[in-house]
Amino acid sequence: MIRHGETEDNKEKIFSRDNTGLTEKGKEQIKGTKKLLKNIDFNRVYYSPLKRTVETLEALGLTGTEEARLREINFGIFTGKTFEDILKAYPRETKAWLDNPQNYIIPQGESLLDVYNRVVEFLEKKSKVNENILLITHDCVIRLALCWVFDNIDYFFKFKIDNGSINVISIEDGFRYIKKLNLTPNL
Repeated sequence: MIRHGETEDNKEKIFSRDNTGLTEKGKEQIKGTKKLLKNIDFNRVYYSPLKRTVETLEALGLTGTEEARLREINFGIFTGKTFEDILKAYPRETKAWLDNPQNYIIPQGESLLDVYNRVVEFLEKKSKVNENILLITHDCVIRLALCWVFDNIDYFFKFKIDNGSINVISIEDGFRYIKKLNLTPNL
């Protein structure tokens, strides 16, 4: 799994919009990721349909299959705002979200559990096929995929995923393993 390169929204600590693209630093990150990817064996590529992941796919020189289940969480009314912004504009909703981040459905958006369910559905289906796949996706999706290894969404806040990083899960003899986390080039 590769997290897209840095975006303007990442830099500004904004709950990301669908159309945010890669920064120059993000493009450089992916150049480094491309070098590391030469050491990773994969047969198929799946990517989120959002602009930043499509740009990452292109910067890696790859083609693949668009997969909606790999989209970032829909932040609904929080989209395009910083944490401070949502605290001011939506204090009640922000408190409800912080009190129950797994189950709270952000108005006009989705809950972490909603995203977990779609990611798990995808991973369960793909885990039954004997092939190595590459996913180009987002922080939230990768963290939830790591939770899937433990079959427990409660681990979500225990992971941090760097922009442009490679993260590897392996399934061997029916057991799931985390093989690599945040593999990044030295830029």
